[in-house]
Amino acid sequence: MRFNHINVFVLLWLFTACNNTVGVSDVRQSDVTIDRDTENTQSKATEPSLPTMEHLDPKAKVVLSVLGVMQDGGRPHLGCQKSCCAADSIQSDVDYRVVSLGLFDREHTKGFMIEATPDFVAQWRTFKGIFSEVTLNTLGGIFLTHAHIGHYLGLSFLGKEAYNAKSTPVYAMPRMTDFLKNNGPWSQLVTHENIELRPTKANDTVQLTKNLSIIPLVVPHRDEYSETVGYQIIGPEKSAVFIPDIDKWDRWDQSILCLIKLADYAFLDATFYDGQELPNRDMSSVPHPFIVESLELFDVLETSDRNKVYFIHFNHTNPVLDKDSEAAKRVKRAGFNIAKQGQLFSL
Repeated sequence: MRFNHINVFVLLWLFTACNNTVGVSDVRQSDVTIDRDTENTQSKATEPSLPTMEHLDPKAKVVLSVLGVMQDGGRPHLGCQKSCCAADSIQSDVDYRVVSLGLFDREHTKGFMIEATPDFVAQWRTFKGIFSEVTLNTLGGIFLTHAHIGHYLGLSFLGKEAYNAKSTPVYAMPRMTDFLKNNGPWSQLVTHENIELRPTKANDTVQLTKNLSIIPLVVPHRDEYSETVGYQIIGPEKSAVFIPDIDKWDRWDQSILCLIKLADYAFLDATFYDGQELPNRDMSSVPHPFIVESLELFDVLETSDRNKVYFIHFNHTNPVLDKDSEAAKRVKRAGFNIAKQGQLFSL
């Protein structure tokens, strides 16, 4: 779908229609069924190789890049003695970086990052390696989702002890903005003008360039220091939804099914595969939608809508990180995708 100003308004109207519709009555039952006993499906998801710039439409004006896919603690995880973090289980050619997206408007040579993770330096090098035109001095801004460690600690590298940035725009919701402004060491970034805080509002469109806009979506999560948002990302041709953290889909006053249908890509919280990953911890204290729960909820979606979903934000224990695991195979058999660092998407 090509997005002009009229289409953006239509999209916003449709997005409003997703509010307060947590149920599934608005989505027709899929013709594709999953046999939950055998986990066989008529929908077979292929696993394409990671796209490069050469594989993208040369006319694509906006490109989204996946800069990281992991939960805040990364992988290997501090203190983990399990096989998932053993040296022989970590692929030598894969960096398991914390979840982040990059956005680049090729027409206006403007770059943006979503999240400032502990892996910010490596992710910036990757971003710069893909889009050589972007520089830290001309970075259009960094969007933050919330105040948990994997999502904002990377701002520290913009301080005088490191890069000593000059007024890098940081987009954040009101509580997140106040948190950064009133608590060190983040407040020093503000007083030294390393960052320029740009408050955002829920459901308000932030127009970044003629080709690119972002809408914050408030979601329920553990909001100790800030509210939590996901983002709707609107390019000139396609749109994406990014929700790396949410408690449970049924605790939200919006329909994730509706948002998936409206978007072209949906990067969604998949922290845990099921409730068995942390046997020594109360899983209710760290609520997230288990992948198995999402598979059941998303069962009503058409194959074309399932193919839009890219699970992301994986805990180090999540078995889907092993592409040969039964968990990963089940996700792909059902028609969904597992996000991979390095993927590129045209918007």
